[in-house]
Amino acid sequence: MIQSTDLQPILIVDDADASREALKKKFADRCYRVFTADSVARACEILETISIDLVVIDLKIPEAGGFDLIKHIRENYKTTMVIMLTGFPSIERAVQAMKNGAEEYLAKPVTDEELFTAVRKALARQHTLQAGRCQPNLSEMAAFGLIGKSREMQQVYHAISKAAATSATLLITGESGTGKELVARAIHYSSSRASAPFMPINCGGIPEALLESELFGYIKGAFTGATETRAGFFLTADGGTIFLDEISETSLAMQVKLLRILQNQEVFMIGCRRPQKVDIRVMAATNKELSSLMKQGAFREDLYFRINVIVIDLPPLRKREDDIFLLINHFARKFAREAGVPVPKFSDHVLHVLKTYHWPGNIRELENVIQRLVVMTDDEFIDVPDLPDVMRFSAPKNSGLDRTLVEVEAEYIENVLAQVNGNKSRAAQVLGIDRKTLREKLKRHNLGNQ
Repeated sequence: MIQSTDLQPILIVDDADASREALKKKFADRCYRVFTADSVARACEILETISIDLVVIDLKIPEAGGFDLIKHIRENYKTTMVIMLTGFPSIERAVQAMKNGAEEYLAKPVTDEELFTAVRKALARQHTLQAGRCQPNLSEMAAFGLIGKSREMQQVYHAISKAAATSATLLITGESGTGKELVARAIHYSSSRASAPFMPINCGGIPEALLESELFGYIKGAFTGATETRAGFFLTADGGTIFLDEISETSLAMQVKLLRILQNQEVFMIGCRRPQKVDIRVMAATNKELSSLMKQGAFREDLYFRINVIVIDLPPLRKREDDIFLLINHFARKFAREAGVPVPKFSDHVLHVLKTYHWPGNIRELENVIQRLVVMTDDEFIDVPDLPDVMRFSAPKNSGLDRTLVEVEAEYIENVLAQVNGNKSRAAQVLGIDRKTLREKLKRHNLGNQ
């Protein structure tokens, strides 16, 4: 069975190398997972990427000081605890530290007993805060296809539980392949609308000319070929949920029509002069930065604020290291069962490669890789040579600084296409671009026969 670490993550912030390393050793010796930073800026970077339980801060930090970091933590990370250390103690500073949100204020030199007594108290308080939050049903999340016990996924499950209790408009963000539709389904089927339809729409997969009729429907005779009245997705999903995936791919004209539905809960079928009332929850998803698209004039600001009521941001797989082995086990068992073969065993080297790979296609890419290994590997024991080429080490070829950006891009696109067996839709997802952009790049690099 594959295990993941349960060590509590601690961040030490101190600009003095000797002091920082001494604290690091003390915490590591007591089986904490230790991260270090020599500045406030570096500490903020770590906090953005890793869920930290406790931050130990030295008051005297160059540039932005320890008090600024405490304030940043308190305003951005609810359950992260803070202990402040200082070699220049004063009552005034102690009061200020506690007001800013520090759990403990310790004067140097601090004994191990003083330090770790404060640490235990702070972590006990952190545990109480987390226990008081709504705890998700993990077996229920797994039933929706959501696999993971990492802190990042615990936060997602908590958000799902909260979102399911309301009918507010929801925006799900995250890179391609992170499971945005699975989250939308989990929210719908955990809500009071569970018995009504859940209607997923890929806005980027329907031609612009057809999108309006597909979404809103039309009446007989509305246009050439409209030989019957047909309800669109919004009317079909009445009482339930409509999930607008890749909403960033819609035109500005379509965004105006979507805004009207969100404002008035009314649908105009094509060819009909009277609107029809609908009771529907709208969820939207995107793998693009809508704020950037708004600045470019490609996404309406008023629509953005309408869909940006509740936001769930899904973490990429590379930030869920603790979940990768769980997902490997899950997919290996799933595809072995489907293929009627024994569940394969993975070498330690393979597991290391899979854990450290950057996974540009996220969970979808991992799923495809495991399916390929289960189906295509003859031996029950999977080793590094069985992995796709892109994951295996190779001696340096013509990859120095003498190569142009165009050459590097062409080679990477070619490698991705080979990895997905020429499937252009899948390649576009891995590359994080749409099919139209991929077609343009294939033509530019003369890769059209791929």
